[in-house]
Amino acid sequence: MTDFSPSKTLAEFAANLRFEDIPRTVILRAEDLFLDWFGSALAGKGARPVEAIESFATAMGRIDGVCEVLISRRRTSPFFAALVNAAASHSAEQDDVHNASVFHPGTVVFPPTLAIAQTLGSSGRDLLTAAVAGYETGIRVGEFLGRSHYKVFHTTGTAGTIAAAAAAGNLLRLSPEQMLDAFGNAGTQAAGLWEFLRDAADSKQLHTAKAAADGLLSAYLAQHGFTGAKRIFEGEQGMAAGMSTDADPAKLVDKLGERWALLETSFKYHACCRHTHPAADALLKILSENKLDVDAITRVTAHVHQGAIDVLGAVDVPRTVHQAKFSMGTVLGLIALYRRAGMTEFGEQYSDPRVAAFRRKVTMVLDPEIDQAYPARWIGKVTVETVDGRVFHGRVDEPRGDPGNTLTRAELEEKALRLAGYSGAATPEEMAAIFAQMRDLTRTDEIGVFLG
Repeated sequence: MTDFSPSKTLAEFAANLRFEDIPRTVILRAEDLFLDWFGSALAGKGARPVEAIESFATAMGRIDGVCEVLISRRRTSPFFAALVNAAASHSAEQDDVHNASVFHPGTVVFPPTLAIAQTLGSSGRDLLTAAVAGYETGIRVGEFLGRSHYKVFHTTGTAGTIAAAAAAGNLLRLSPEQMLDAFGNAGTQAAGLWEFLRDAADSKQLHTAKAAADGLLSAYLAQHGFTGAKRIFEGEQGMAAGMSTDADPAKLVDKLGERWALLETSFKYHACCRHTHPAADALLKILSENKLDVDAITRVTAHVHQGAIDVLGAVDVPRTVHQAKFSMGTVLGLIALYRRAGMTEFGEQYSDPRVAAFRRKVTMVLDPEIDQAYPARWIGKVTVETVDGRVFHGRVDEPRGDPGNTLTRAELEEKALRLAGYSGAATPEEMAAIFAQMRDLTRTDEIGVFLG
């Protein structure tokens, strides 16, 4: 019999983490991830589901706060700023992803962290430390919940609530006991179901909005003595019991303080579901190496893991731009026709008859090698058949944006500039000033507003 509690150990780590504990490589990556998240948040301006949440926040939240709502430049309370910024940053499908946990950390970690930092006047070092605490915690919770969880639950909505609580709690300087309470109450609120995809519903932005805001809520409540379950992950009626059949509690504390899971996080190059990226990159490789004309292609087979089939299989003929981002055929159609699957291509071309015609040529098949490697590795394989009987095989072992095939700071700035320009949320001059601020985060004594 042992008294060891993964929940308690993870809470202690999240509460006690300080800037001096974190390697410089991790801090530099955290800065890049913050920049990448910021661009994704700006891209949410004008998106109908995001604007609906912003309208709700405007009606319900205070109007004299100090926390930025990035898409509107309005100031409000930490709760409502986190709510809207989290929704906005998950709208464009350009926010970061951690492969092994199948989890988008930035969209739930940075909104509460930025809001609380602006409220407290925290330093840039404290903001980055809190973000690292959120990433390390949330990624491990996602890995702990396993593949069975992701089949039904959107991990960013569930593990994301814990990640947000960890980041918020670290910035609020919660004790380990208070952090454990915050985890308990974040876990009891954790939610997010994939069924929305079948109806082209708006729920995905609600998942991230609520995860960020409820994690923040849980941390503030813990600060005021509000208690939560002490074994929310591994307890008899905890998250694993209700949400997973293959949960592994050991993954909650995997090499804490030695393995920095944040470094494993990938940037998203294409503006669509990450499950489509490996096949998109493999198709791009075939097209560029063989100079194939799109009209010469008769059939495309995307070799995928089961998780891709579970998520993307729900979409047959997409009815909205957002649903199109979860259609393998649509994504590959845009790649074939335009060599890009970005915001402009989805916004203007997803329902183009030529894209629809290409979509009908695409099928997904389960590939044992890819499925066995997933989720630690997201391998891309595509087979292309042509009118004249030729067959081409494309393979990508690391999609663009993965740690081994990453984006540079200059590429991340260009991506953020493109996203802000697409939505009209910020001018190039404003973005240049933001980039300068972000390059100086570790020397910033007090986090203020980024957009006046």
